[in-house]
Amino acid sequence: MSNRYKTTTEEIFGIAGIQINGNNPWDIQVHNDEFYKKVLTEGELGLGESYMEGWWDAEKVDEFIYKLLQAHLDEKIKLRLSILIKLFLTRIFNLQSKRMAFNNGERHYDLGNDLFLNMLDKRMNYSCAYWRDAKNLDEAQENKLELICRKLSLKSGMRVLDIGCGWGAFGKYAAEKYKVEVVGITVSKEQIELGKKLSKGLPVEFRLMDYRDLDGKFDAIVSVGMIEHVGYKNHKTYFKVANKCLKDDGLFLLHTIGSNNSSYNINPWTNKYIFPNGLIPSVAQIGTGIQNLFVMEDWHNFGVDYDKTLMEWYNNFRANWNQIESKDSERFYKMWEFYLLSAAASFRTRRNQLWQLVLSKNGVSGGYQSIR
Repeated sequence: MSNRYKTTTEEIFGIAGIQINGNNPWDIQVHNDEFYKKVLTEGELGLGESYMEGWWDAEKVDEFIYKLLQAHLDEKIKLRLSILIKLFLTRIFNLQSKRMAFNNGERHYDLGNDLFLNMLDKRMNYSCAYWRDAKNLDEAQENKLELICRKLSLKSGMRVLDIGCGWGAFGKYAAEKYKVEVVGITVSKEQIELGKKLSKGLPVEFRLMDYRDLDGKFDAIVSVGMIEHVGYKNHKTYFKVANKCLKDDGLFLLHTIGSNNSSYNINPWTNKYIFPNGLIPSVAQIGTGIQNLFVMEDWHNFGVDYDKTLMEWYNNFRANWNQIESKDSERFYKMWEFYLLSAAASFRTRRNQLWQLVLSKNGVSGGYQSIR
């Protein structure tokens, strides 16, 4: 039976030009024969877990995953029943409810600020950078923040809402350079604790709250890397809240990872180990969410920049591993390595995109001028 699993795996990987124990940087080196059954019966979950256990490796894990995705091998593996049932349940239940939102946030963003301090840029941006004319990660992330501010036409004295503010990178930058007042919300206590320190002395307010509890009016709204945690069942609610909080002449900038296809299932490995109950929206799902609420003014795709951003995060994570407190587990290291490198591969294949949308409530008089 084990030989059959191995033979089948070799045949499937061969479609992508991957050789088991081969000499190319993307070839997989298998150290435990249990790998074959696990990957064939559990798909992405089995591939990720077996990597965490040290059952396989590759000189260039990102290139290995890239070739798998490019050949659509993930669509050729049938998952075992227990995983299919879990995927089915994600369609039945609202896994991004208000009660679940704080739990989801704690499992990722409250891992400890030291992890992110050693992985991200100096401003603590945990989202795609904008690499046009940038020489390094710090410059590319400042480019992104500047791009957002210009797209929103920020002016001194404005009051801006940041839905899913992280450690306050946008708020700090916008308050410093554009002299605006920013209110940021997050479900992570760790983010608020560090964010307040980083933005000390600036008109940047942090609130520990769910987006569904928002109230008040703002001149502009920004939401970076947040809607991926909202879930398709809650898209309409999310956009209704944004509409309610935005002044009639204001602009709403949405920065999100995007999927080429509408999906209602959560990647089993990513869901279990990285982003509990996260779900990447599609063009159709966003379109349904904003219908009768917003005018689409601008849609900008720079998804290829996320490949480079993730590889920079990986290089920082690897270089600073010894400085990350309480994370001395080899299994934890391999988990985050697999996450960062497989995510980079997904953008490299153009499976995933990175979109910035500019939305208005009533249409910009005379038309919106796109900024790049």
